[in-house]
Amino acid sequence: MENKHVIICVGRQLGSGGHDIGRMLATDFNAQYYDKEILKLAAQESGFSKEFFEQNDERHGFLRSVFHTRAPHISDNNFYQSNFSQEALFKFQSDAIRKAAQEGSCIFVGRCADYVLRDMNNVVSVFITASMNFRIDNVVNRQGVLPDEARKLIEQGERRRAEYYNYYTGKKWGHSESYNLCIDASILGLKDTERIIAEFIRKWFGL
Repeated sequence: MENKHVIICVGRQLGSGGHDIGRMLATDFNAQYYDKEILKLAAQESGFSKEFFEQNDERHGFLRSVFHTRAPHISDNNFYQSNFSQEALFKFQSDAIRKAAQEGSCIFVGRCADYVLRDMNNVVSVFITASMNFRIDNVVNRQGVLPDEARKLIEQGERRRAEYYNYYTGKKWGHSESYNLCIDASILGLKDTERIIAEFIRKWFGL
């Protein structure tokens, strides 16, 4: 069953457990897991610094201020090359996503992967949501902040994600019409949510 080439793109609300569910899906489908790992691949393909890809990761708000500014090139870990646009960074990342997807089954978390791979017929896109209280508790436990600060981090982070996704895809981040399946992880918990997603994918692909 796991021999079939399956690509799963996971969008997620901050604090919803999307990363953990993505890793469980990777184990379930014997697939490679890519989250920030794709930034390393993009850096390798482009010759640019992984740190610069991380600075610009899923942040359209940052795009407006640096759209045509100087950009980093690898040279003794210093940044020198100019006339480098955010669109070029997105293209390098997208090329890395497509290359990984062609090599075998993959789980991509974020990175607009559902849009980048929209022309492939073996792709399913999932969006994981959760109640605000559930997400606040997760952020509090993981980052050791107070609930009010956790809420602020969630709101700021999701605003950046939405701007980035909407800008590059022309779709709406988190809206059901942008995905094949949307599910609330706070109802059944992460393990049972992953089980339902996996069952949906198996039925989708006839596995």
